[in-house]
Amino acid sequence: SRPPWQPVLRVVLGLLWALTRTEAQPSINRVSATAALQAILGLLGDPKLDCGQTVFSHSSLCFSSFREAESFKEQGNAYYAKKDYNEAYNYYTKAIDTCPNNASYYGNRAATLMMLGRFREALGDAQQSVRLDDSFVRGHLREGKCHLSLGNAMAASRCFQRVLELDHKNTQAQQELKNASTVLEYEKIAEVDFEKRDFRKVVFCMDRALEFAPACHRFKILKAECLALLGRYPEAQSVASDILRMDSTNADALYVRGLCLYYEDCIEKAVQFFVQALRMAPDHEKACLACRNAKALKAKKEDGNKAFKEGNYKLAYELYTEALGIDPNNIKTNAKLYCNRGTVNSKLRKLEEAIDDCTNAVKLDETYIKAYLRRAQCYMDTEQYEDAVRDYEKVYQTEKTKEHKQLLKNAQMELKKSKRKDYYKILGVDKNASEDEIKKAYRKRALMHHPDRHSGASAEVQKEEEKKFKEVGEAFTILSDPKKKARYDSGQDLEEDGLNMGGK
Repeated sequence: SRPPWQPVLRVVLGLLWALTRTEAQPSINRVSATAALQAILGLLGDPKLDCGQTVFSHSSLCFSSFREAESFKEQGNAYYAKKDYNEAYNYYTKAIDTCPNNASYYGNRAATLMMLGRFREALGDAQQSVRLDDSFVRGHLREGKCHLSLGNAMAASRCFQRVLELDHKNTQAQQELKNASTVLEYEKIAEVDFEKRDFRKVVFCMDRALEFAPACHRFKILKAECLALLGRYPEAQSVASDILRMDSTNADALYVRGLCLYYEDCIEKAVQFFVQALRMAPDHEKACLACRNAKALKAKKEDGNKAFKEGNYKLAYELYTEALGIDPNNIKTNAKLYCNRGTVNSKLRKLEEAIDDCTNAVKLDETYIKAYLRRAQCYMDTEQYEDAVRDYEKVYQTEKTKEHKQLLKNAQMELKKSKRKDYYKILGVDKNASEDEIKKAYRKRALMHHPDRHSGASAEVQKEEEKKFKEVGEAFTILSDPKKKARYDSGQDLEEDGLNMGGK
């Protein structure tokens, strides 16, 4: 007869066997169950039990796998401690392959991936770890940190809150929850400041947010876009290029690369990047708008240039003006458009308007030599010599060429001449006046200011007229002598001739 406890053991045996077959159970529970099965089967000692033999065979295999997986995990831990994260990753992967339902293995591999900066892969492992064991505190913490590193502060907050539900005294979760709140706050501020076009502040906010979310492409792209809008193109290009090295199909990064080229007046290359971005994301609104503006600017500018070359200055003026209205953010292109329109105005002899256009050009681009040269010439044409000298000095300091040196010298000479007595003006004649015209003018002015003619006037008037009479004689002495006139016209000093060439 069978012992009275055998039926009870058989019931327990069935329950334990069912437990080992349930995939939802953590591996450690199933292994414990198989160990218990081994002990019960030993007590029963019934080799004819098909069920028992099957369970014994299965439990032995599972227990062996668990021991192997644990060995892989320990080796992974050793490499992790040595900061050899690549090897640690390999051994944690072996542990998972051997025993794929162990939450701690996924948690360890997630930690390793985080150290390698592979946060998106780490997130997948962390999520799998808490799916296997929802009470796995470190799993929830790692999932939250991955979310935060990737810039998803809302999801990160939910993970940290779950940790606090499991362990309300967990100080790490408390701090990380504060960090997530900080990131959300910087996001809100940046969104408002972007609308206000306060791009410097947006860059500041993104820099602070990236301290907590170093793998967030969205924050990096927003920072890069604002750097481009601030004219800091190399920095913007660097950020975008870093992203494209990791993800060559990132439409936002392609857009920023195009934006930098667009703002540097490399419009054709910019269009290529915008088109590529739209190929990756057809609904990318910013890339679509930038591409449209780039094509419109290019067309208007080329049409304006064509009209100018054909001598149709009125049409060229209209086309350049239309081009200036397309995109106020494109500083370099607009600087060139203002300078081009200034050239048109100078051709139309609208010199003050030409000066204004060139001034707008150098306000947009302080290094734009062509605009300084154009404005300086307009200053010369309007006899504003001090301003002309200032512009030519700026040009010569930037580009020390013989041509620029001569232009500066000429302007300085004209300035010097402008500060002397204007003998042509004293006599009331043009600078191209003939010898006869100069003589007639002299006689007329000498008679007008002769002291005898003002003998009855007040002492003050007599003194003034006498002064003018002397100036008329002085002017005639210079302008009636071909050599002295030539020296005067060339701006040379005549002190050596004993003549008073003082200022006005």
